[in-house]
Amino acid sequence: MPQFAVNATRFDPYKNFKFRLKWDGRYVAGISKCSALKRTTEVVEHREGGDPSTPRKSPGRTKYEPITLERGVTHDIAFEQWANKVWAVGAGLGSEISLKDFRKNLILEVYNEAGQLAISYLIYRAWVSEYQALPDLDANANATAIQHIKLENEGWERDVGTLEPSEPSFALPG
Repeated sequence: MPQFAVNATRFDPYKNFKFRLKWDGRYVAGISKCSALKRTTEVVEHREGGDPSTPRKSPGRTKYEPITLERGVTHDIAFEQWANKVWAVGAGLGSEISLKDFRKNLILEVYNEAGQLAISYLIYRAWVSEYQALPDLDANANATAIQHIKLENEGWERDVGTLEPSEPSFALPG
């Protein structure tokens, strides 16, 4: 098991507002929100006839929750192009779906307050199960138009190759 570098001077946990997502070797523009990475393992209960009346418990199947990404509507069509791999209306009868390359591996990077890469996660075999091109539009609202995609995935793990950065020290003037 690899040894982790330990920054003995950092006691504060990382904040949740500095992150970037990469797919196809490039960062995806404008992502403002990413849902939690969550997995759940089912509990299998069993008991033998001679056991006390309380069951034994063991792990069963593990399920990875979908990941939702949100960003402001722009001319970048990365969300739409990926969503169209699963279903593209008007593509012609029998060619609405392309299962050849509809899955992507992703890298979710979390940065510290100084902008240094602190933690990264590898997300495997993700694909778009839900795509929202535009939100409800309201002429009386004062809000950003947000689009989102929902990504099914087959698991994720922490990238142990991303080591904890040494926190910078900024000298005070004078």
